[in-house]
Amino acid sequence: MSANTSPHVAVLGAGAVGCYFGGMLARAGVPVTLIGRARHVDAVQADGLFLDGLRFQERIRVSATTDASAARDADIVLFCVKTVDTESAAKLPGPDSLVVSLQNGVDNVARIRSVTGVEAIPAVVYVAAAMSAPGRVKHSGRGDLVIGDIWENERLRRSLPAIAGMFERAEVPCRVSDNVEGELWTKMIINCAYNAISALGRAKYAALVRDRLTRDLMQQVTEEAITVARAGGVRLPDVDLMEAVWQIGDAMAEATSSTAQDIARGNRTEIDSLNGYIVRRGGELGVPTPANRTLHALVKLLEVANT
Repeated sequence: MSANTSPHVAVLGAGAVGCYFGGMLARAGVPVTLIGRARHVDAVQADGLFLDGLRFQERIRVSATTDASAARDADIVLFCVKTVDTESAAKLPGPDSLVVSLQNGVDNVARIRSVTGVEAIPAVVYVAAAMSAPGRVKHSGRGDLVIGDIWENERLRRSLPAIAGMFERAEVPCRVSDNVEGELWTKMIINCAYNAISALGRAKYAALVRDRLTRDLMQQVTEEAITVARAGGVRLPDVDLMEAVWQIGDAMAEATSSTAQDIARGNRTEIDSLNGYIVRRGGELGVPTPANRTLHALVKLLEVANT
């Protein structure tokens, strides 16, 4: 893929994250097809995608469909399905598509590979976005990506600058990292600190970091997750991860977590790939994770109550 061409991009799983990044690309002139649920697709087909952003409010004309086979002919597939659907959706992109996983958790690209043999590009996503109505995305914080190659795949490695450039031209900051595994773990650790507590407390991020008791719990969750990562040999970035957790509360003060949004809509959450993953991995490594275990159990109880 040349940095000077506009590849066809399909967004598989066009919820809030997919619509935000797909919408920004379409706004910059990249040919994009959103693949999502009928109520959102119908609204986009009728009136375009409305991006209610931090810097602009704009209606963007973009192709949209409920037909997942539209992913087969795309040059790039932004893989934005929920982690519970990773394996079932992994077979949808074409064999020649570059697949970029914009998902929570740390093991999605391995799961995609286990099903299809496709070596996807992991992306670390930092954005506060929500579907405020069919065909409407409310953007309330950040909106940047980190990508990298964990497979030592020459084709993927060569494609990274062009993919980053495509996003940068669309006003989406995108950094190429030589330690994307560590970046993925950093994001998951932050998610473990915020997602479940935001859902259980029905609270925005700013409220979590202002409360002393909540901060204490967030610190315990973070320390457990860091211990699990290090026990598993993950090379975490050389930053103060606790400080990174608090900074997210400032940068995304008005955000509520994706877990909170899922609970509010009666959907299954991704908690098994967040605090639940820390619990499972901690068990494998002999690392106690009581705070993460409690949050995982309580969110799972909420899921049951929603059904």
